[in-house]
Amino acid sequence: MRDPVTDPLGVLETAALLRELTAGLIAVADFDEALARLVRIARDAVPGVDCCGFTALRAGEPAGVAASDPQRAELDDLRHGPDTPAMAAIRRREMITADDLAGETRWPAWAERARGLGVHGVISAPVDVDEQVIGAINLYAASAAALTPRHQLTAMLLAEHAGLLLAAVRDRERRAAQADQLDTAALADGVVGQAVGVIMTQRGCPAPEALDVLRSAASSLDIPLREVAERLVLTVSRPRDN
Repeated sequence: MRDPVTDPLGVLETAALLRELTAGLIAVADFDEALARLVRIARDAVPGVDCCGFTALRAGEPAGVAASDPQRAELDDLRHGPDTPAMAAIRRREMITADDLAGETRWPAWAERARGLGVHGVISAPVDVDEQVIGAINLYAASAAALTPRHQLTAMLLAEHAGLLLAAVRDRERRAAQADQLDTAALADGVVGQAVGVIMTQRGCPAPEALDVLRSAASSLDIPLREVAERLVLTVSRPRDN
């Protein structure tokens, strides 16, 4: 018979973690910042987890790490070698666990470094982000046998949810980059650049804000951006009557 207290507690903790993770990443538009928030939230929200890390690959190459404990960041960094539980999870596309690193033989060099940093248990779960980026989220315990089957379930749900949220972050990052490119192209147009300069002078605002004002006017008037710019430049350059 199941313990009526223990099981619901695990469910509630996991639900709270996923809610907090969503709230923490929902508006982030920088992938590295999202990873940093992810590992901090996971470390603080999952009982028994001493620290949390993330190993990311982009197009098959190492693309950075995030660690809730900077002193243990090397455990997630593939520059120290590819034989790690994170890389095993990514390669095999399945969760990798090690309850006690004292006798671990799958990644002996990594296990030795981990023990030296006070880590004695690990769960690595693969995270699918998008076509280019994949990774693994790594939960570390300071004592052997501290990570239970409940932690494995939490890691699986965490990886699934994190993948969706990180994919959205990557999408926002791409759209922001595309908007920057469009802004650069618009400012390169002579008359648009002049109109932006006029607005900057009138409002004392930076170029991106001035360009937004110009775009808003074009949208309100339902005419092309360049035409709005031409009208503004013509208006300010027209000699005033004495």
